Amino acid sequence: MTQRRNSHHQADGTRADAPLGVIADDFTGATDVAVALRRAGLRTLLFFGVPDGTGVPDGTEVPGRTGGADRTGAPGRTGEGAHGADADPLPEHDAMVVALKSRMVPAADAVASSLDALEWLRGQGAGQIYFKFCSTFDSTPRGNIGPVLDRLAEATGADTVPLTPSSPEHLRTQYQGCLFVDGVLLGESHMRDHPVTPMTDSNLPRLLRAQTRERVALIGLGTVREGAAAVRDALAGAGARGARYVLADGIDESDLRTLGRAALGSPLVAGAAGLAAGLAHAYAEQRAGRSPGAGRVPGAGRPSGAGPAPGAERAPGTERPPGAGQGEAHRGRNAADGSHIADAPGAADGPHAVDISGPPDGPAAVLSGSCSRRTLEQLAALLDEGRPAYRLDPVAVPDPVALADSALAWYDALPAGGGAPVLYSSAAPERLRETQRVLGVERSAALLEKATGLVAAGLVERGVRRLIAAGGETSGAVVAALGVTGARVGAEAARGVPWIHPLGERPLALLLKSGNFGGPGLLTDASASRAERTDGI
Repeated sequence: MTQRRNSHHQADGTRADAPLGVIADDFTGATDVAVALRRAGLRTLLFFGVPDGTGVPDGTEVPGRTGGADRTGAPGRTGEGAHGADADPLPEHDAMVVALKSRMVPAADAVASSLDALEWLRGQGAGQIYFKFCSTFDSTPRGNIGPVLDRLAEATGADTVPLTPSSPEHLRTQYQGCLFVDGVLLGESHMRDHPVTPMTDSNLPRLLRAQTRERVALIGLGTVREGAAAVRDALAGAGARGARYVLADGIDESDLRTLGRAALGSPLVAGAAGLAAGLAHAYAEQRAGRSPGAGRVPGAGRPSGAGPAPGAERAPGTERPPGAGQGEAHRGRNAADGSHIADAPGAADGPHAVDISGPPDGPAAVLSGSCSRRTLEQLAALLDEGRPAYRLDPVAVPDPVALADSALAWYDALPAGGGAPVLYSSAAPERLRETQRVLGVERSAALLEKATGLVAAGLVERGVRRLIAAGGETSGAVVAALGVTGARVGAEAARGVPWIHPLGERPLALLLKSGNFGGPGLLTDASASRAERTDGI
């Protein structure tokens, strides 16, 4: 373990007026964190990939970019819309989010792309850095959360890094160091059956220790409830004892705001969108001239039903953690009130400006690749509506170009008036296992990503103006295939699922949905026409 100063705060790179720089490990997570920052009042720029590089793994087709990949997958560099040394200055902003596809790639590739993003963010004047990972801690003992954290901590000089995957609005909470998903321990939730990163353990310190040689410490809920000053003292104490990573409990939004205030001076912070929102609120308080250290009164009582005090013995999984289920009000809520708009490069009005204050309109299609339980539920609801549907079957057609061509031929033959179609590779666990057995995990994933990207490009060429993508890898394939490098963030179709409007003259709106996000009717509602929405269908 590297010798470091026992210090939690560093002045270098964390001045109050410097913009926040965010490195997100997948595209849907990036949109989630971008809209969370904007809700807190931060003017937020969103980029897909490192603007002066591809930001996507080799083999991803990005048509139309300078030096872009061809159908063989040779990598290129982003073209129009990139912000390198010779690019136009960025619009005024308080935060920049760089979306990567680094969650499922080899750890060395994830580290390299994350360091590229860090270098670019620093070049744009970013101060504090936030590494955004999944709220279900998607990873394996090989990474990628630990390896990326190690290199980012080294590069930023962060002695201690506060982090938590807690995101109460998405029903993810951390208590006594364990991660709960809608009141169920992570290792007992649907995530234990994830096809790439099965999460069979719920203990976050143990999960992270398997991925790093650095020491990992825990701050319990009792300390968090004492306020930001107590958390800062705990961080400093953990650092003095040699811990570099400090996981903090949090079960409601006020806990995350306390942690955000405490983390305000840290060179590097990490977690899901929940902590990012807490940090953004601390930025807003600071810039409004209010003390970001304000919080709960030390020693304040714990909420009703909070259960045993942190540290007390409790049989794992025998009761719901405090605050579990508090996000129930958001389940199934497909709000699109247009109240949360994030600025992005090119967001100013112009001859090609479009209204992003509400849900977009125009021909729509759904591309679904997530195999999460929630997406399968949303897909079933869509099929129950009688929507035209085409299953992308990589076993039957194990060539991505042929698979895409057959899907687009099906689309071309659709009669008018059948509603927005869905083209999907989402599958129940048993079908997914069979596909992976026949083709192999890596080959099947690569084949479907390539085919999905080609289908997305073909649909847009045929006049589709609203594309709804379900799943992180699916969303990444769509964005890469369409050559999207930056976007404006518009109205939310569901909490944490905003419509994004790519820069440029092409009228297009994308909804990039994390597999587990949204209510059962999200895909149906988002793909409905204006007439269907008006009629309440």
